[in-house]
Amino acid sequence: MTMDYGLPPRAEENRAVVRTRLAESTAGGSTRETFTVEWRGKPEHLEVIEMEVGDLYYNPATHRIRAQAGHDPEKSAALKADSWSTESQAYLGRLLQVEPHDPARTDPEFDELSTSLKEFGQTAPGLITHEGILVNGNTRRAALLELHGPTHPMRVAVLPPSCDWRDIAAIELSLQLRKEHRRDYSYINRLLAVEELVEQGTPLAAIAATFRTTAARVRQDQWVLSLIRQLVKRSESSGKRLSLVAFEEQAEKFRELHRAYEKQYSANPERADLLVENRLAAMLLGFAKTDVRFINDKFSDTYLSKTLPAGIVTASATTQGGVAIPGLGRAVQGPSQAVSAAKALTDTVLRARAITQSGSSASAETITAVQADLQCMHEAMDEAITDAGRHARITKRKQAVPARLADANRSIEQCVTDLVLSRSQRSLDEDAFDDAIVELRKRLEKLAIEARRTVDEPGDGLVWLLEATGKTR
Repeated sequence: MTMDYGLPPRAEENRAVVRTRLAESTAGGSTRETFTVEWRGKPEHLEVIEMEVGDLYYNPATHRIRAQAGHDPEKSAALKADSWSTESQAYLGRLLQVEPHDPARTDPEFDELSTSLKEFGQTAPGLITHEGILVNGNTRRAALLELHGPTHPMRVAVLPPSCDWRDIAAIELSLQLRKEHRRDYSYINRLLAVEELVEQGTPLAAIAATFRTTAARVRQDQWVLSLIRQLVKRSESSGKRLSLVAFEEQAEKFRELHRAYEKQYSANPERADLLVENRLAAMLLGFAKTDVRFINDKFSDTYLSKTLPAGIVTASATTQGGVAIPGLGRAVQGPSQAVSAAKALTDTVLRARAITQSGSSASAETITAVQADLQCMHEAMDEAITDAGRHARITKRKQAVPARLADANRSIEQCVTDLVLSRSQRSLDEDAFDDAIVELRKRLEKLAIEARRTVDEPGDGLVWLLEATGKTR
């Protein structure tokens, strides 16, 4: 359900200013600027006026920084209590300027936006309610405020007076997902936007169309966000826990994790849980996705158990047994010893990350000790992944398909180099080159058709190939 944030302090004053300027725009004889949005299921052409940036308000419901808002618990609580206070608005303004995965650093994309506004001015209008709440253009307002101060004018289109918070959420999302948008939602904020639409009862097919993806990818997003929320809870240690922001840069790893989980689950659900925990521990220790791929359901038994020092895992692994159901006096089968041990390792890494994250109130001695444990676990994981990778490479030699593509990639890379050389010498046979490209297209189309028939859960590379060749169906 969409949250109602109420109205800002200057709501009535802004309404009066907006009405006056809309009337002036209508009365003027010159051509008026308009901005088109999707309004309650149909296009709506809105009048554009100018408002001082200091009179406008950041949208507390914006999907762009929803995950980052929880990075500072104290300011987050103040934001929920009063979204329109000077402090809360300043907090929102800062979040709009920072990197999604590291709120302590300014985002280079924000610096680029500021430079563009300084050199070329505002090229497209923002979008506000009659009360002065920015539905679109929040980041531009932050940049203009920093560049020119609160009295600088900002061009904004004005939504109909009946606009409510549900309209605001829907319009912001539709504008963000237009192809010409400049700055994408971060990974976690996209997951949160999907969750919001699901909670509103939007069909998965409609959500998929909104995000230009598939219903399967939407279900994957739901699975990932649920897993991340569980990890946040499991990370709690001495009152500290990881925030959603801690998982911002793990998008591709989570997608690959879900595909591996689904594949393993169909064969053995318990081994699928073991695979998930093993991979999560490696992801949290900072290993690249190419390393994480070497981890399967047998990784812990075969490799990690030989390299992980005894006593490094702080949580105890429980043996397989019954788990009591409250109120029924009965028990169900609990996780196996292997799964419990894997979860214990993941929990240890999660809590260590929570203690060592920026802003932690733990003592220097505690942080130093925890960092030493993390380093020890990283070294053990690194050695285990190296062993697993060595075995995987031996196995992969029997698989010709990826090797053939790797050879083709090297040939294409050499072709790029030859093209550069031919340009300087004017020696390219353009007709022969064009014929070769036509043949390449035919081969790629055949490859896409056969790959679509062979692979049940396409990865990012195969999805691209299917779309590029038009063989998605």
